[in-house]
Amino acid sequence: MAQSIACLAVCLLLLFTVMVAEAGPPKPKKVKCKDKKYPTCYHVDKYCPTTCPRTCAVDCVSCQPVCTASPSPPPPPPKPRKQSPPPPPRTYPSPPPTPSPPPPPLTTPTPPSSHPPPPPPALSSDGKKVRCMNKNYPHCYAMEHSCPSGCPEQCEVDCITCSPVCNCNRPGAVCQDPRFVGGDGITFYFHGQKGQDFCIVSDSNLHINAHFIGKRNRNMKRDFTWVQSLGILFDTHNLFIGAKNTSIWDDSNDRLSLGFNGEPIHLLDGEGTKWESMTSPGVTITRLRDTNSVEVEVEENFKIKATVVPITEKDSRVHNYGITQEDCFAHLDLSFKFYALSGQVNGVLGQTYASNYVSKVKMGVVMPVLGGDKEFSSSSLFAADCAVARFTGQFTEGNSLENLEFGNLNCSSGMNGRGVVCKRR
Repeated sequence: MAQSIACLAVCLLLLFTVMVAEAGPPKPKKVKCKDKKYPTCYHVDKYCPTTCPRTCAVDCVSCQPVCTASPSPPPPPPKPRKQSPPPPPRTYPSPPPTPSPPPPPLTTPTPPSSHPPPPPPALSSDGKKVRCMNKNYPHCYAMEHSCPSGCPEQCEVDCITCSPVCNCNRPGAVCQDPRFVGGDGITFYFHGQKGQDFCIVSDSNLHINAHFIGKRNRNMKRDFTWVQSLGILFDTHNLFIGAKNTSIWDDSNDRLSLGFNGEPIHLLDGEGTKWESMTSPGVTITRLRDTNSVEVEVEENFKIKATVVPITEKDSRVHNYGITQEDCFAHLDLSFKFYALSGQVNGVLGQTYASNYVSKVKMGVVMPVLGGDKEFSSSSLFAADCAVARFTGQFTEGNSLENLEFGNLNCSSGMNGRGVVCKRR
């Protein structure tokens, strides 16, 4: 009897030992990379991590075992096997009907692959059509693009990337924010006053006055202002760029007014049309669009891009302008590029590019304002009589093409109506 009990005890002990052994951590599973595209890892033995001893697969790229949610590692290899079945079905119908269907699908996929490039620019089909007009980029020259949905009416083509870019996204551009950013990089506001003229830039052979239009808001002590026109003096000549008074805006109707030496310039509609002066230095005016946008260049002095834009109903509603159908306050958006500024240049903007300029802007405030209405006020659009005027009609030794890097500005009258907005590019 005792012997049988002892034998039973031994059996129970052995059974318990086996159970404990099985309850322990499972032995890590051996796995391998089965993709021949990775020869350094292909068929190299790896072991599953302790966190997933039985459910892992080898990441052939890093050649490391990676835990998987379930024993799904095996499926990858089977996938190629699943591809093998397709061939059999093809062989079955191939004799009479199926051989003809395959060719069409094979031809259709190829065209799509060549079509993808064009679609991107055409995504915003409702946008204004623009083109690269720089012949130095033959791969993009004259190719038509649509403005992005974010700026359906205001964009240009970046000829380098051959893609449309919102004017507000270009380096140095400022939109819907009436602030100046001077040559020193400091931001400030200049409100001006409606119905008055102020000198924006005044140098020895370049003087630019801006005429401000505006509307008074009952809740403010000043006017909402925008730049309606420019009066430009150089050498013995004068140039006028302005936006015509407009009630209801229609972009197909040209509202741009141009004049040279007191005579109106009649520039035919149509993108690319050009007008050239018979004087020296040469003056060239080119339409950037069919209507309302031009590039004006005076040889070895400056280049200006001017676009007439309205205050829309949405702008008026958002900013509480109170604009009516009697006047949409058409104004100018401007882009300046100067070729020969001197170190003595002055004016609301010009002063910030002077060699000895020290900013007068009070920093640390929400809206730093630069005063000087009296200092920059001109008696008329073509008068070089503001207190800081420097215009003589001749270049001096201080004028140099080296100033090109300091004279590239983008300007906008700003949707908040606080005045002209310019930023160095």
